Amino acid sequence: MKILTVLGARPQFIKAAAVSREFRQYPFIKESIVHTGQHYDTNMSDIFFRQMEIPYPDHRLETGGLSQGAMTGRMLENIEKIINSENPDKVMVYGDTNSTLAGALAAVKLHVPVVHVEAGLRSFNMAMPEEVNRILTDQVSSLLCCPTETAIKNLKNEGFFTKDVKIVNTGDVMQDVAYYFADKSVKPEGLFANKSQKIILCTLHRAENTNDEKRLENICNAISQLSERYHVVLPLHPRTQKAIEKAKIKLNANIIKPVGYFEMLYLLKAASLVLTDSGGLQKEAYFFSKPCVTMRDQTEWTELIDQQANVLVGAGVDSIITEVNSMLTKDIAYNKDTYGGGSAARWVVESIVK
Repeated sequence: MKILTVLGARPQFIKAAAVSREFRQYPFIKESIVHTGQHYDTNMSDIFFRQMEIPYPDHRLETGGLSQGAMTGRMLENIEKIINSENPDKVMVYGDTNSTLAGALAAVKLHVPVVHVEAGLRSFNMAMPEEVNRILTDQVSSLLCCPTETAIKNLKNEGFFTKDVKIVNTGDVMQDVAYYFADKSVKPEGLFANKSQKIILCTLHRAENTNDEKRLENICNAISQLSERYHVVLPLHPRTQKAIEKAKIKLNANIIKPVGYFEMLYLLKAASLVLTDSGGLQKEAYFFSKPCVTMRDQTEWTELIDQQANVLVGAGVDSIITEVNSMLTKDIAYNKDTYGGGSAARWVVESIVK
């Protein structure tokens, strides 16, 4: 069985690390990897692949830095050529990037079955390009590997149970990766010790926050006030830093350079709470039994809200501060099986084999 995996962003490579490792347990499966180049990341170096046991891409495309339409179109054209030359039995895509959609469209037009890992997620916000990508990818996929029961319900509500597709709750492969590499965590540079204060791990990069000067100013104000009481560690995204400097916004926190996956694991384990606008970090906080406060107006991971392990606060100064203080005192019941318990990759591959 020949699998062609299409990846384009660093989180997708991290997720693929777990599934590719599971593929190697099956001698009759051969996987080829396409790196679309959607997100150029200097951390995507040889050491990154070696440390995370990720297979090196068999095909590399250069599609980063283009507009949404141009990027997706360029990917579609190139992936189609690769599918024709590789002749795979299935094409596998992850998540909700332009690479995900391009890989799925190229495959289905050539009558190659599509496997979508992380299917069924919905934010119900069509202004997000990711929402468009995930909805369209689900529509053309043959095997939908869902990370949660919520994702299954979303697909049921959209009529997928009447279609000729296979829907499986495999769990979330990010949990597999987090548990597998937990013992390899590395202390990041620039992190200073302050044992008298609780650590809050903070990330801030989503366009809805960084492109809106008022939201950005409110969030930075809240972070600065929280830093008076807690040790707020903020790996600052370069784009966010530019937006802060352009708007001349003051920000007080333990600001460090963007960190790799192993450094992020260290911060997750050391933190008492996660304050973020990231999608993936909401789950990773849960994997390590950390309460989360999310600076967004909606989330795909609604089960975390239902379990009161996460709370949405938007970008209000008072709401951010109030909920951080509140969540630090809550007794939360964490259930490791919510996202599959660390066996998602096995269920994904078994579903493909079956």
